[in-house]
Amino acid sequence: MTKLAKALIFAAATTCFTSVTNAQATPSAAPGTNPYTGPAPTYDFDTPGTTPTTDPSGCCVVTGTTPNVYAQPYGSSDYYFSSGPSTVEPATILFGAWAGSISSLSFIWGSIDSYNSLTFTDAAGNPLGAGYTFTGSDIALLIPALANGDQSDPNTNPLVTFNFADPTVVGGMQLTSNGTNAFEIDNIAINPVPEPATWAMMLFGFGAVGVAMRRRKAPAGKLAQVA
Repeated sequence: MTKLAKALIFAAATTCFTSVTNAQATPSAAPGTNPYTGPAPTYDFDTPGTTPTTDPSGCCVVTGTTPNVYAQPYGSSDYYFSSGPSTVEPATILFGAWAGSISSLSFIWGSIDSYNSLTFTDAAGNPLGAGYTFTGSDIALLIPALANGDQSDPNTNPLVTFNFADPTVVGGMQLTSNGTNAFEIDNIAINPVPEPATWAMMLFGFGAVGVAMRRRKAPAGKLAQVA
């Protein structure tokens, strides 16, 4: 391989690494399903004991569909969270004990509209800086779909996942509608940062796999010596 080729490969790798590490929250989306088939929810809004803290407290947990007010997201089976215009907005959801150790999370983004706006916050509900705000139009580009508020289309009720470059800063999220209809979500599933003991077990497992692979690849004579 020539020096020029090596330099180009290094430059491309560096650019890719920079673009990933500079991203504060990286979203992805997949069409919704009914019934819901995504990750097991941390918060499904159905059980009071597992409903996250909201500000204003409890104002925005609803069920069913009321025309021109709020609509049950595709794949949502019971209670869900709604922000505006009939409820107080912006509405903030706080993740309590999960705050400060969230590597990623997902949820149903109900009937995406261009005027839906999501901003991640710290543990106290303060909006985070640039790179933590997304609109319905941003999410629609990932499907792709039209951000037109269709309540029955899997593409406009996607399962959205956010991966965080810094898991220590996210403690909640703030929802704003700024339109004639509400911004609804359901089934928040949080992936926490693994505990140190879990990391240790993973590293031990990788090491054991590596040793096993080396033993399998060793010539017969060397394998006998190792044994």
